[in-house]
Amino acid sequence: MSPPVVTLPALPGPFSRSLPSCPERLLVLDTETTALSREQGQCIEVGAVLFHVPSRAVLMQVSFLLPCPSNPAEAINGIPAPVSRLAQPWQVGLVCFEAMVEAADAVVAHNVNFDRQWFGHGPLPALSKPWICSMEDMRWPPERKLRATPSVRDLALAYGIPVWAAHRALTDCIYLIQVFERCTDLELLLQAALEPRLLYRAQLGYAQRQLAKEAGFRWNEPVRGAWSRRLSEREVGALPFAVEPVDPMAAELPCTA
Repeated sequence: MSPPVVTLPALPGPFSRSLPSCPERLLVLDTETTALSREQGQCIEVGAVLFHVPSRAVLMQVSFLLPCPSNPAEAINGIPAPVSRLAQPWQVGLVCFEAMVEAADAVVAHNVNFDRQWFGHGPLPALSKPWICSMEDMRWPPERKLRATPSVRDLALAYGIPVWAAHRALTDCIYLIQVFERCTDLELLLQAALEPRLLYRAQLGYAQRQLAKEAGFRWNEPVRGAWSRRLSEREVGALPFAVEPVDPMAAELPCTA
């Protein structure tokens, strides 16, 4: 059974003239961690690729482990804590990563709410560049028949990219890069992803819940007991149902890997 397809507006036409400028260099990053939140654990691995959008070319990439005393998430990410403590120049990797951040116009992660929380804590620097969530902010073409919030695996398969491994930081970065390399309308998708967005709650009854689901709204996260999604003003205007803005401070933002 095919997943529901998002029916948010297409971008070409008059909309494209009012979109933000397209970033030229992207820092695509991913993290592996010992827990779902920084209150419970730490980042154990960072992977990052510096990508040049106009030429669809990889400029630089880095991956390094951060030492940790234990890793309760080893069954998920496959990183034994003793391995993280083996002698390796992770500090040099961190310096390289910071240089890549400086060279980038925007940062891309497949779940920004999760990955962003680890930066600015411990040895990882705070990142002040604009963030783009390839899961939440990028509206993938309907012909790819993706769910509204696709996984990295589903996104790769939709673009004909073999999935040969999972759950290491650099691996997921490479999948995203390969999708970007094959994406002919990448510039437009990135511009639209940078549109200002607010969190909205769907004003629908229980019987109409499928409408919210098909438009990419999530039940119970980040707003408890409601269907919600971050949307631009343009996307709100194209919805077939009413929504209301939500105070982001009142929402419990998810931290799912």
